[in-house]
Amino acid sequence: MACPSCFGLVFIGSKFCAHCGAIAAPLQVSLDENQRQCPRCQLALQTMAVGEISIDGCSKCDGIWLETGVFETVCADRERQSAVLGFLDHRTSTALQKTKVNYVPCPDCGQLMNRNNFARASGVIVDMCKRHGVWFDSDELPAIIDFVYKGGMEISRQRERNEIEQERERLRSEQRRQSIGDHQFGLRNAYDTDDLDVRAFVRGLFD
Repeated sequence: MACPSCFGLVFIGSKFCAHCGAIAAPLQVSLDENQRQCPRCQLALQTMAVGEISIDGCSKCDGIWLETGVFETVCADRERQSAVLGFLDHRTSTALQKTKVNYVPCPDCGQLMNRNNFARASGVIVDMCKRHGVWFDSDELPAIIDFVYKGGMEISRQRERNEIEQERERLRSEQRRQSIGDHQFGLRNAYDTDDLDVRAFVRGLFD
């Protein structure tokens, strides 16, 4: 399994990581079928209790379904990240090769999910239902956990803050331009109130 601190490999059952000394997260897995279906294979998903969290997986394509709250917990907790990675590392991959982009339905509500670049910076495109959860194809959840572990969320938040500030500055500049344009237009209008072509021209400069 993977160490929750350094992600070095340790034996299942070890209490401490031999690489960094961190406490190793226990890995306990149980499988049960549920009523959800894999959005790609249409087979019944299996509920997998991995440590203290519950995830749903497809035995054919190795896809994983995480409810919204569970996904947030995994992203925020290194022990749970370690448990999930430890489980995924020991699965026998029978993943299907995807030849084209397919929008797939949410296993809960059946509505087609949105495809998004996770955190707008990870480079991992996942299928998301805002109300219910996230679908990960076989190799996507480990890539997301690695992105989070390496500080990707903070990088994404900083990028978002920069974009917001740039948009604010653009709006302030636009307001200043509009204010100058209104003043110039008022002066021109005072001298020639009937010249509609000039009014349209000046207005177009500041649209």
